[in-house]
Amino acid sequence: MLPSLCDEQKAGTLPLPDAFLHFLEANGLDPSIYTMAETVPRYIRVKPGFESQLLEIEDELNCKLEKITWLPGFFAIPPQIQIAGSEAYQEGKIYGMDAASGAAVSALNISPGDHVLDLCAAPGAKLCMLAELLGNSGSLTGVDIARQRLAACRTMLQKYSLGHRCRLFVADGTSFSLLPLKSYPETRQCIGHDGNSIGMSSKNNPDIFAEWTGKRSWRERKKTIKAGNFATSNQIQSTPELIFYGRHSGVIGLRRTELFHTVDMPSTSGYDKVLVDAECTHDGSLKHIQKFENWGWETLERRVLDVKRIDSLHHLQFNSCPK
Repeated sequence: MLPSLCDEQKAGTLPLPDAFLHFLEANGLDPSIYTMAETVPRYIRVKPGFESQLLEIEDELNCKLEKITWLPGFFAIPPQIQIAGSEAYQEGKIYGMDAASGAAVSALNISPGDHVLDLCAAPGAKLCMLAELLGNSGSLTGVDIARQRLAACRTMLQKYSLGHRCRLFVADGTSFSLLPLKSYPETRQCIGHDGNSIGMSSKNNPDIFAEWTGKRSWRERKKTIKAGNFATSNQIQSTPELIFYGRHSGVIGLRRTELFHTVDMPSTSGYDKVLVDAECTHDGSLKHIQKFENWGWETLERRVLDVKRIDSLHHLQFNSCPK
């Protein structure tokens, strides 16, 4: 039987609101685990190829990198260490990634040549790890319903030079049905003056994908604005929106009808591996709960303890499980 949680709160031993303490008590959880947040280490992943620079990275961060023996490429560092300002981070040698997320990717047992689908790609750490494991083979498709968060994935892929074989779609992962690129006809490409592959798209062929650029045409911008004017916050766009594709992703040279071809029945040329890390309530994340000391505990009650939100997330997670 748990002690009176509210009495402990009043004694000042726990920086948690009464509503959250009652929530923990109702679920048989010991609230003292949330006081351990300052002792929980943070984790980083060292990009393959930079393992020989561990000593230099340690000197720069001014801390020891503790190797995670069960998760290759991962290291634990003290929780107070900030990596964003370091050269190693800015140059793409390391990035922050929780060990639990790394374990989820590792469990996929990625093999060279796999065609992988990440249905909840944002904010992008797992997507980058998947791209690293695939190397110069296979393909990677990232999907997320939040366009801004998926744009952050695009930034990460470009920063770490990992997006060559990747494409990103803004779409509802529960209904996404585009095939991996191995299912498409051989990409039609030509060679530019610099020796690099470029698309055949021109003003006369607007439906053929050229090499990706962040600059959108007037026609595309107008279409996006028009869609936004008629959409509401409760609506989800039914057609996937391609916001990034790498030079070797197989998209260049494809017609839009080929890329956006969908299937209604299971295909023998589907994805080899699928990762689904559906949104959760975060009430079990020590670091996440700690943030509400600054955000305000009433915000925690509204975001974490809202019954409708919890039911909605439970429904999403349940429907994400393989049937």
